[in-house]
Amino acid sequence: MTAYTLPESPSQRLSDEANPERCTPEQAAPRLQTITLFRDHPLLLDCGRPLSSVRVAYHTYGEAREDALLVTHALTGTSAVHEWWPTLFGPGKALDPRQSYIVCSNVLGGCAGTSGPAELDGTPLTLRDMVAVQRELLRVLGVRRVTVVGGSMGGMQVYEWLRSYPDLIERAVIIGAPARHSPWAIGLNTAQRNAIRLAPGGEGLKVARQIAMLSYRSPQSLGQTQAGESRRKPGVPAVETYLEYQGEKLAERFCEQSYCTLTEAMDRFSLSDAELSAIRTPVLVVGISSDVLYPCAEVQSFAELLPVSTYWELHSSHGHDAFLMDADTLNDTVKEYLTARLGA
Repeated sequence: MTAYTLPESPSQRLSDEANPERCTPEQAAPRLQTITLFRDHPLLLDCGRPLSSVRVAYHTYGEAREDALLVTHALTGTSAVHEWWPTLFGPGKALDPRQSYIVCSNVLGGCAGTSGPAELDGTPLTLRDMVAVQRELLRVLGVRRVTVVGGSMGGMQVYEWLRSYPDLIERAVIIGAPARHSPWAIGLNTAQRNAIRLAPGGEGLKVARQIAMLSYRSPQSLGQTQAGESRRKPGVPAVETYLEYQGEKLAERFCEQSYCTLTEAMDRFSLSDAELSAIRTPVLVVGISSDVLYPCAEVQSFAELLPVSTYWELHSSHGHDAFLMDADTLNDTVKEYLTARLGA
């Protein structure tokens, strides 16, 4: 691994003073749009099925131009980056719509506006299929060069971008994500899918979310935030009602078929050591000190196989979800990396 050095002083950064706003607040505002891709030529999925007329829901931020910053979302995320990543998104932050043309689309197979499982008739998907849809969207938007940033399943999509379209990428940021799923991660997803299949109609999805939440947090995090008795139900442990609430909340907004489709795609995802060693794009890889889903040692081991990479660790007690919950220092590090001159 060749370290890509982050700037250590303000003189090595592209500051707001050196780079005045490129667009007005109105131009930087979020715009949710829907487009139909692959009308004239089908997308050939990894399973061999051709897929035409793919509907894609996406957000754009900032002034459109040929270089873009693509954000790839996590398993139950959406294209509304400004809603779920406020610590990193906004003026003066790592994802600044005044400085960058930012794009985020809902993944193929999801349930937030892009073509989902009901329209795919149960066709299995891969992360490569999802990234191919993102690539086509950027082509239609006129984007020729891209920086890709993602956490969790979004980080796995970044790995796929690096494998499939290396010539298009200027640099990349991978946060709390592996280059292939471990037996531990596959086992957790298998248990979640089994819960859905044993109790279809929403109850299984609630249990799946409860299992997932235990892997998204850490023992320390739950000890700090969910110790003692529940405020909602006296006499009941707080962690019990916390998990019930998380399950109910997801069941109100998410599709169980999408959940199965996307977790299966994650479980099949795998970059070999040889493929990782062939990537020449500068990459910042972030591990999370208390992550029990994708332990930092695992994340770092993949970073060490990338020839031009920097590994940095987010120290937090909140587990995998620290990239959403405890992201102040993450914002600083990602901003420095994205604004550093290549080769500095």
